Amino acid sequence: MGKSKKRKLPAAYQPVGWLLGWSGGALAGLAFRKVWMAIRHEEDAPDALDPDRKWGEILLAAAVQGAIFATVRSAVDRAGAKAIARKTGVWPAAGRGGRD
Repeated sequence: MGKSKKRKLPAAYQPVGWLLGWSGGALAGLAFRKVWMAIRHEEDAPDALDPDRKWGEILLAAAVQGAIFATVRSAVDRAGAKAIARKTGVWPAAGRGGRD
């Protein structure tokens, strides 16, 4: 593939990446709610500004939420990039090889 296609693909991938990111965020939010229910048997996770919650609860919720969001985001980004590479033969991240 020529260099012009490599330059255009990351810009063309941006809307796809945005859509994947949005849907991945929604999926991660659902997963976090399910995990929090399993851990604490509560529907709502503590908010950092909730005066009735202790530090441990707030930090546990933040750590679990962060881990879930990072994992889902990486999985969604990777799956999207691999799909684009399979379809076009070009890795969507500019300047990266992608041999997976």
